[in-house]
Amino acid sequence: MAATLTVRLPDGSSKSLDQGATGEDLAKAIGPRLAKAALAIEVTGTLHDLSTPLADGVSASIVVPESPQGVELLRHSTAHVMAQAVLRLWPGARFAIGPVIADGFYYDFELPQGAHFSDDDLARVEEEMRAIIKENQPFVREECSPEVGLSLFASQPYKREIIEAVTAGGTEVDAAPVDGGEVVVSIYRNSETFTDLCRGPHVPATGRLGHFRLMRVAGAYWRGDEKRPQLQRIYGTAFASEKELEDHLHRLAEAERRDHRRLGAELDLFSFPEEVGPGLALFHPKGGIVRREMEEYSRRRHEQGGYEFVYSPHITKADLFAISGHLQSFADGMFPPMELDNAEYYLKPMNCPFHILIYRSSQRSYRDLPLRFFEFGTVYRYEKSGVVHGLTRVRGMTQDDAHIFCTKEQMAEELDRVVRFVLDLLRDYGLDDFYLELSTKPAGKAVGTDEEWEEATEVLRSVASAQGLELVLDEGGGAFYGPKISVQARDAIGRSWQMSTVQLDFQLPQRFGLEYNGSDNIKHRPVMIHRALFGTVERFFAILLEHYAGAFPTWLAPVQVRVLPVRDDHVAYCEKVRAALAGANVRVDSEDANEPLGTRIRRAKLERLPYILVVGDDDVANETVGVNRRGQADPERGIKVATFLNEVLADIADRRRSNVAEAH
Repeated sequence: MAATLTVRLPDGSSKSLDQGATGEDLAKAIGPRLAKAALAIEVTGTLHDLSTPLADGVSASIVVPESPQGVELLRHSTAHVMAQAVLRLWPGARFAIGPVIADGFYYDFELPQGAHFSDDDLARVEEEMRAIIKENQPFVREECSPEVGLSLFASQPYKREIIEAVTAGGTEVDAAPVDGGEVVVSIYRNSETFTDLCRGPHVPATGRLGHFRLMRVAGAYWRGDEKRPQLQRIYGTAFASEKELEDHLHRLAEAERRDHRRLGAELDLFSFPEEVGPGLALFHPKGGIVRREMEEYSRRRHEQGGYEFVYSPHITKADLFAISGHLQSFADGMFPPMELDNAEYYLKPMNCPFHILIYRSSQRSYRDLPLRFFEFGTVYRYEKSGVVHGLTRVRGMTQDDAHIFCTKEQMAEELDRVVRFVLDLLRDYGLDDFYLELSTKPAGKAVGTDEEWEEATEVLRSVASAQGLELVLDEGGGAFYGPKISVQARDAIGRSWQMSTVQLDFQLPQRFGLEYNGSDNIKHRPVMIHRALFGTVERFFAILLEHYAGAFPTWLAPVQVRVLPVRDDHVAYCEKVRAALAGANVRVDSEDANEPLGTRIRRAKLERLPYILVVGDDDVANETVGVNRRGQADPERGIKVATFLNEVLADIADRRRSNVAEAH
């Protein structure tokens, strides 16, 4: 009787297989449909090729294309096929690394004789990739010594460097030490002419691939080091089905259409002149209106919420950030110091130390708490030029920053109050699809005791769980002084953005010696809650601009109404209508009749104006207007001016009326 082994399955059942059985055998034993779909096998939490022999008693599951692991495998294997295609088309090319990234993959190359990829080359590479896929080449794993690996990749210096780094004790994704400390190099062959250095696993054969698209060409320094060779990178993506691929490409096209950098220029909202420097935005008058409305409404809500307004300078002596710990933990993100009056001054990267000093400026009693300080405080952070991106990653930014000082007995109630305030206010700006993320103690740089971190984390976990929203754990993502809750919002096309953060801090009150007199007439240490609702005004502006595709809701729109005369003899009546609307604080403008009416209407629609009013002979005679509402195909004629004024005022007052549908 042949020896057997037992494999436990995710549903609690088990399968008996012959000794030496592989992942492929397990998939066949479960069923023919699964065997046909199987890409790899997960054994005790680790992915392996389907050809991997199984041990007795292991827990295993089959990886299929539709799973997150399956999609990563498809992308990983497609990246290898792309490298094979490039080496076929450009003999002598050198290839570096090709990892899976969010929504896709890339591979870096050095082409022979100074050749360069163009976007037109992507179609050639895709065609060659489809030929390789049609050949249905099996991915065959081999392991060898570093010496054999170096010989195998004799003409590939980047692969050799990876092997040499591992041999010297480094860590790489393509090789690793095995039991006893011996280092082995794993390679995959999927033809007689192509071998790649890779830890794996891979799909069984190239024929399992096909739903992919190459996206673009970019430059990239080897190892991300500008002193190393500059390589050429091809980005691509792959999915389990053609529909998923097409849906992804549609989302990308929609994201490009909504790109806030393009819309900012098109709608004359902001700019980044070279004379000012990267990451430092200028807001133009129309952008200034949007920003002013965003900020003014937030100020009113904070006043209603019991916050007190404070202000702080843009620079400070280095000592302040030495006490707070920012110089030790955040120096790389700060601008260089300035020497003034025999002291070092820094542009502030944070507002919190200033608010702490305001708290410390007076003796505080338990009767004063909680204290809620709020500021639109502009801060400066030295983001590398390579990561600066429109308004979403800038060097000068304004935080809607609040710091709450309370007793330990008050902190759970205050945290709950803060999170509910944040969610409610974000809904007023048109965002309503949220989940929460709990970020815990970071490794290495955290300050404070484990007990303090555990207490703070559990309070935040309890508050987050009480909101009735999905809660995701972000292990190690907290600030150096405390854990945090992040509000994540999904926009109109389903992208997630980190919005507000709520951080619980036991450390900075200790560092600055903060105290309050308790009801027992003894000094106590307050707890500090850090909270930025928008995150930064600039980034929130960009998110709203993309969420609405430039079609801001009426209360935020720079121009809410435009009045257009059909002919010159209607201009006087247009001015009368404009004045009536402006007198009711509606943002309204008008244009003369020096261009065809159709041209002027099209221009107003391109500006995404909520309302376009057209007046002609009947309107002058009857004191009416024709109303073109954004998002509606047909205008409505003969509307009394007073009736329209009531409509637009109600629209402005209804902040939660979503204009997202009108942005499509």
